[in-house]
Amino acid sequence: MTTVVRIQNVQLEPNKHIRIALRSIYGIGISRAEKICGITGINGATKVKDLNDDSVRSLQDAVSQYITEGDLRREVSMRLKRLRDIGCYRGKRHRVGLPVRGQRTRTNARTRKGPRGNRISK
Repeated sequence: MTTVVRIQNVQLEPNKHIRIALRSIYGIGISRAEKICGITGINGATKVKDLNDDSVRSLQDAVSQYITEGDLRREVSMRLKRLRDIGCYRGKRHRVGLPVRGQRTRTNARTRKGPRGNRISK
């Protein structure tokens, strides 16, 4: 019987290595997942389904040291809201949906601008 491993209300996939599965938590990337594995003393190549209760508990404690999931999402959205409210250049670009960090928009920037099709024909 496979036990469900939940950390920060995120269910980790049982067949993945723990260093990969931890990345499904918002706010944990490659280096932080490796650091958490090092702190807890768990081999990063261990599958999630092979973890025992003590190691899951130590992972939960290690992850709780960082700002993750809902708190981090809220913090990021508050930072963007502040930029919009003060009316700075970056805030205006976020509001309009254009690239924020100085990229060109004449040709590229399709990810931020959306698909072509809103052209006005002459």
